[in-house]
Amino acid sequence: MEISNATVALAALGQATRLAVFRLLVEAGPDGLMAGEIAEALALPGATLSFHLKELSAAGLVQGEPRGRHVCYRADFEAMNGLIEFLTRNCCGGDKTQCTPRGRRKGAA
Repeated sequence: MEISNATVALAALGQATRLAVFRLLVEAGPDGLMAGEIAEALALPGATLSFHLKELSAAGLVQGEPRGRHVCYRADFEAMNGLIEFLTRNCCGGDKTQCTPRGRRKGAA
């Protein structure tokens, strides 16, 4: 991932509703969720959800798949992992043991 792509992705995730939508899709896994399910889970009006899904799609973080008259959305896990890799590429001078989330480090409190 290049810095320009990372900037767009981070900007998209820097808005509370879009972050909530993305996290919900990550939680749903590769099966994704129908737009109506997302709207219901987050209590969002359809037009508001459409706007945020468009922004996440433009940032390359979600993909929509038409299913009849409806659309199923899923997180783009490759893009998500690419963003995480970009953010941690040179973390801690290359000492990957220092970059592990606190709850996963051996001996962490």
